[in-house]
Amino acid sequence: MPELRKDPVVGRWVIISTERARRPTDFARDPVRAKGSNCVFCAGNEDKTPPEILAGRGDTPPNGPGWTYRVVPNKFPALRIEGDLEPSGEGLFDRMNGVGAHEVVIETPDHQGSLATMSADALADVLMAYRDRLLDLKKDPRLEYVLVFKNHGEAAGASLEHPHSQLIATPIIPIMVTEELDGSARYWQMKERCVWCDIIRQERRERHRVILESKGFVALAPFAPRFPFESWILPTRHRSAFEELEVDELRDLATVLRDFMRRLNATLNEPPFNFMLPTSPLHDAGLEYFHWHLEIIPKLANVAGFEWGSGFFINPMPPEQAAAALRGEAG
Repeated sequence: MPELRKDPVVGRWVIISTERARRPTDFARDPVRAKGSNCVFCAGNEDKTPPEILAGRGDTPPNGPGWTYRVVPNKFPALRIEGDLEPSGEGLFDRMNGVGAHEVVIETPDHQGSLATMSADALADVLMAYRDRLLDLKKDPRLEYVLVFKNHGEAAGASLEHPHSQLIATPIIPIMVTEELDGSARYWQMKERCVWCDIIRQERRERHRVILESKGFVALAPFAPRFPFESWILPTRHRSAFEELEVDELRDLATVLRDFMRRLNATLNEPPFNFMLPTSPLHDAGLEYFHWHLEIIPKLANVAGFEWGSGFFINPMPPEQAAAALRGEAG
């Protein structure tokens, strides 16, 4: 029988449609293959991107070969760093200038690379680049939030095949982050505990939806996932801001993320996916009720009229089965 499940943070309901349930192998599709001709992100083409903001280098000069990762401004930014906000009203409508930042993190010079094939050290360097850019953008009083995200594969919205992720800094806290903040705050007011910490404790105790864990992080399938194989990676120690992580923690996270991506690729044949890194607003570090986390969503299903019109999501894959498949257990 289908089942309605409620997300304990934002209160969103999802439908786990067991009558539509499929085996994990039914979601596998042809893998994403890099094409790699005249790629602007490949080594040797540094002049085809804006000048780098940050890079992993030895003694090589900026904006040339010899890097392990690069952070550059997006050539076609959604928001621009220059200018003032100048908020204004037009009757009941509000507007302001499109001030913010839009940057690209080129994760590796290897066009064929991926989160699953990079070394743990190289992946840790990319995570450190996220942290360093968050810390730098936090200095700008015009900015309220930075979202780090990755689109992998054309079906997931990627316009270039070379491994890369992005960050967009906004002068407003995004509505979906506000929903998580508000839901977390309500739970704290009722119980004086972090809802995310309670989720982690219960999931680690019951083990039904845990995929893998290390000393400092746990990867799990959420109780009420919107999409098949939606997964979260969370720090087991309470942390509201990603940029608070120390180097050793980032290296541990890199190992967990790489292991998870290898499991995902093996189970679903290298699917397209999105990941997002919800963290606390730039000027609200140290929140007792919020917990940063990494959301990874394989692109296996389409959002259609019912979802857009109702806010319900229909998911044909129970998270317990998805977690078991990612653990490598026979279904």
